[in-house]
Amino acid sequence: MIASTTKLVTIYIEGQPHDWPKDETISYEQVVALEVPDFAQHPEITYSVKYTRGHGDKPEGVLNPKGEPVKVKEGMRFSVSPTGQS
Repeated sequence: MIASTTKLVTIYIEGQPHDWPKDETISYEQVVALEVPDFAQHPEITYSVKYTRGHGDKPEGVLNPKGEPVKVKEGMRFSVSPTGQS
């Protein structure tokens, strides 16, 4: 649970708003789990996760299952789509 004193930012995943702790990072798994609630039950499905409106040093990019998380920013946008691989 998020503490009541934690400042939040709003990020968008497939156009849907989600609150996330300010100055925190978010990983591939966390983004996919917000978009696909049963993600944990289907590890065989992989997704393409792209983001825009990120911080100045990385305003856009791709999150990978084994890659580094990205620091969130107010208004950051993520797209999640199945890759077709299984």
